[in-house]
Amino acid sequence: MPIISTTRMTARQFAALGEDPPGVRLELVNGEIAVAPSPTPEHSNSDVELLFLVKQHVDEHDLGIVFRDLDTPLDLFNVRRPDLLFFSHERVHLVTPTALLGPPDLCVEIISPSSSTIDRVDKFEQYRAAGVPHYWIVDPLARLLEGFSLEGGEYVPSGEGRDRDVIALPPFPKLKIPLSRLWWPAALANRLKPKRKS
Repeated sequence: MPIISTTRMTARQFAALGEDPPGVRLELVNGEIAVAPSPTPEHSNSDVELLFLVKQHVDEHDLGIVFRDLDTPLDLFNVRRPDLLFFSHERVHLVTPTALLGPPDLCVEIISPSSSTIDRVDKFEQYRAAGVPHYWIVDPLARLLEGFSLEGGEYVPSGEGRDRDVIALPPFPKLKIPLSRLWWPAALANRLKPKRKS
């Protein structure tokens, strides 16, 4: 009778693998290595713009530290890579020069067409279970930003905005986010459209 191994890789074993191969983003999901999709230009645009706004606010008010696309251990068998992470001063002790020792105060995921279910269901549940106090979901296609905060062990909506709204979400009540900054600029998109041959 064949022996089937049910051994799952742990977060510590995953970390021991070292850096990802060039051009590949790996995550650990339920003890198995998964390849995360590469970002599209639209996704990257939202990523860069939001990172700039959040980091500028955090630095100006000395609130903590901001990272992007970093291995984030959530439990024994799950390591995710949020598009943006924030650690307040109260949790910055979890950050070492080589790794994170625990979850951040805020995780942000920017939805790609292939990642909607993962971001809205799988990661939503994993971040909740790991005790991440705040979770933002950015949907460039729907031009929507949703915020969730942990209350009594469950995520509850903390605010949302669409299209050209200007919103503020926990954990940054004084940060006004002009959502139009996050969406793929229409003028740029039009310039990049292939020109028809006459």
